[in-house]
Amino acid sequence: MKNLFNKNWGNGNDSRLSSQLMQLFESELKDIYWAEKALVKAIPKMIKNATSTELVEALTSHLDETNEQISRLELVFKVIDKKAMAEKCDAMAGLIEEAGEIMEACEEGVMCDAGIISAVQKIEHYEIATYGTLRQFAETLGLDQVESLLATTLKEEKASDQKLSKVAKKSINVKASEEMVQA
Repeated sequence: MKNLFNKNWGNGNDSRLSSQLMQLFESELKDIYWAEKALVKAIPKMIKNATSTELVEALTSHLDETNEQISRLELVFKVIDKKAMAEKCDAMAGLIEEAGEIMEACEEGVMCDAGIISAVQKIEHYEIATYGTLRQFAETLGLDQVESLLATTLKEEKASDQKLSKVAKKSINVKASEEMVQA
């Protein structure tokens, strides 16, 4: 794991913007920036493997939203006067790898669609946790504009998760439950 903290910080004379929390905020921002950029590459593969029109539409919409979220993160970096930089997010890399394994293991059709939804919802929950934490950090640090930008993304991530649940409940999970395992 990266060394997140400069041991010389926190001597009591620093403002919130030169605190260990700010350093952690910047590190986590780089992490989610990498994650979002990786998703822009991974989502098209999921779209290609999806067979449900509703799932394809949900994923396509999420891809567009992810591109907007990357732009929003770049604005956050600008607001805090930092260069937009990505640092590999091991968690997202693992989630994307798992999504690929699910797609490889499933036959084309509703089972694969159910697997894609499962994988994408894991990704959404990771993003919800990350953006929720970053939003709270920004609030604590007094970064009002940043907090607002992150709150917008958090709201979008929650809505994407709900949309995927609706797609799954409406038809995909029911159809997948009716398919028999091939011996």
